[in-house]
Amino acid sequence: MARPPYRGRLAPSPTGLLHLGHARTFWTAQERALANHGSLILRNEDLDSARRKQEFVSAMFEDLKWFGLQWQEGPDCGGPFGPYSQSERLPVYRAAFEKLKSSGAIYPCACSRQDVLRALTAPHAGEDEPIYPGTCRPEHGYKLQVERYTSKEALAKPATFNPQDAARINWRFLAPDGEVTSFTDGKRGPQQFVAGKDFGDFIVWRHDDIPSYQLAVVVDDIAMKISEVVRGEDLLKSTARQLLLYRALGLTPPEFFHCPLLTDGSGARLAKRHDVLSLRALRERGAVPAELRRGF
Repeated sequence: MARPPYRGRLAPSPTGLLHLGHARTFWTAQERALANHGSLILRNEDLDSARRKQEFVSAMFEDLKWFGLQWQEGPDCGGPFGPYSQSERLPVYRAAFEKLKSSGAIYPCACSRQDVLRALTAPHAGEDEPIYPGTCRPEHGYKLQVERYTSKEALAKPATFNPQDAARINWRFLAPDGEVTSFTDGKRGPQQFVAGKDFGDFIVWRHDDIPSYQLAVVVDDIAMKISEVVRGEDLLKSTARQLLLYRALGLTPPEFFHCPLLTDGSGARLAKRHDVLSLRALRERGAVPAELRRGF
């Protein structure tokens, strides 16, 4: 069989200015697309309505082009698999959510935890959500926690009934405890992670009717026919989670290539708080993209 055309992607989030670490990973994605005579797709991952800003969307386009990146499909130029901004793709995510729900792969969770707030963003190493203790897992009696807000007795006592509690239901993926998820990464080689040890039941849908990062990228990478995902090595564990989602949805996953991270003087990975190394700051200081790329 003929190999399908190579399709890579750039997937920035407009929650801050992109920095040199983003640029190196995106440059690797472009080089791999060119080497495979393929296409590069730009996806605007703007689900985080609390932190996204239009100014960062504009800066994203300008700074990536200044650095020398080119894409063939995206929010600014269109393409056959749009829309290319996640905030415009909610019906597609909901269809996947309903499929997971009907198959029993996910369950409702009434817990209020900090990882719920982080569910919209990629969980980088050192910032990953804690392993969920299973409080609302079906076998632990989710009904006992939620029915107190929905039973006839509770409804008859408005003084003790808080409708907001019943509305704050998030949906978690039921990770198979002890199961090993293995894959071969294009850069890092063989990888394996154990459900229940390396990660737990993770959020796929938030109470405010928004999909998590994990679900959204799986749905988008399939819908946009991405053949290889190039991203930072701090997201290796996310790949294990996403492979479980691909399987639960009956989908064939793309290949993966996780790049080394750029770090600051203390050895910490670059983040959007490193304004001095943002592409915008480098550009304003007169940096030359070709010289920056030579440092890669």
